[in-house]
This record gives sequence, structure tokens and C-alpha cells, in this order.
Amino acid sequence: MSSLHVVCPHCSAVNRIPAERLAAEPKCGKCSRQLFTGKPVDLSQSTFQKHLQKNEIPLLIDFWAPWCGPCKMMGPAFADAALQLEPRLRLGKVNTEVEQNLGAQLQIRSIPTMVLFLNGVEKARQSGAMTSAGIIQWVQSQL
Repeated sequence: MSSLHVVCPHCSAVNRIPAERLAAEPKCGKCSRQLFTGKPVDLSQSTFQKHLQKNEIPLLIDFWAPWCGPCKMMGPAFADAALQLEPRLRLGKVNTEVEQNLGAQLQIRSIPTMVLFLNGVEKARQSGAMTSAGIIQWVQSQL
């Protein structure tokens, strides 16, 4: 029986979950809240690093800004994709206005930009607004 490390979206505690129990609505051992909420997690510099380094499930990040029209348009599609893609991967959002250093560190040149990480390493990147079906199809083609 294999297990995976999953970072809690609420308290950032690292939990070890048997792989076959990912879909069984596992709860955090520290805060007792659900590990998968069907919603993207808002990430800061520190929480981004923890999710990137400690999650053993793929991580899909939407880099966006509140003033960006295409970002606003894609927000609901990204949230809908989270409902359909969890618990196979974690979806997160990084506000590049607030986390400018993180955007610069990852060389985010345009927004919205989605970056897919696997085992802490960037696997793929896609710029421009997409529908939820497009997001799901793109992610599945990369994994």
C-alpha cells in the first residue's frame, strides 16, 4: 500500500494519505478539515513553497492579477476545473500583484498563466484564458 504526502490547504500541515484513500474525503491530522475542498488554494510565497516541495500530487497554479480582464474571466473556469481534477492534483492561485517576487522568480511574463508542477519541478506552462474543459484537457495531456 503506497501513500502520498498532501499539504493541507487550511493549515499547511503535511499529511500522509494512502493513495487509495485520496478520493475518500481525507481530513487533515492537524486541523481536522478536509484536505480537498474542490476549490483552488490561494497561495503566498511561503505556502507556495510548501505545496511545491511537500505535495506528492501534481500542482497546477494559476498566476493572475485582480486588474486582468482575462484572469477574471478564467477564474470561474479554474474553480470548476478544481472540482473535477481534485484529488488527483492540487490547484492553487497566486496573485501576482501581491506576490510580485514569486511571479518574477518563475518568470511569469503574461497573465493568466498556468504552470503545472510534478514532483516540485515545472512540467508545463500555458498562457492565456481557457475554459474549464480546456484546462482539464490540457492538464490531462501533460500528465
